[in-house]
Amino acid sequence: MSEATVVQLQPDVNRPTYFDDMTPGTRWVSPRRTIGEGDVSAFAGLSGDFNPLHVDEVFAAEGPFGRRVVHGALVFGVATGLRQQMGVFNGSLRALLELREWKFVKPVFIGDTIIVVTTVESARPTSKGDAGVVVQRVEVVNQDGVTVQTGQLVSLVSRDPGAAS
Repeated sequence: MSEATVVQLQPDVNRPTYFDDMTPGTRWVSPRRTIGEGDVSAFAGLSGDFNPLHVDEVFAAEGPFGRRVVHGALVFGVATGLRQQMGVFNGSLRALLELREWKFVKPVFIGDTIIVVTTVESARPTSKGDAGVVVQRVEVVNQDGVTVQTGQLVSLVSRDPGAAS
């Protein structure tokens, strides 16, 4: 992922981005978020995942990454939160329908900062016509411009109730 290829779209936080607005190629970028020690500790406690690769500095130093890594599920969770903070859906998102081909490409370390780049790949209306299914390519990118997680999110998104049918 090259920073030069990313277009920052500023959604109107006072208006949801409806299905009708999500044409293939539409792309937006989240705010940044640094993942800290407290995030890892809280996630380990919440999830019960105390794998020493995440919580034991001495053990992790001897492991494949040479230091502790952030839980992949924590990174995914932060990514979904960053996507929500963009204000893109603001009430138009009805459901997350599917995760496709989600890959944990590179490790994320405590202190790394991530952004989420979302690109609409396809959009089709539902048979009822009041919503649409949107397939989005999602890339979680670290501070060095390296994609650390990627996959597709399939969402059910409301149509604009004010638009002519």
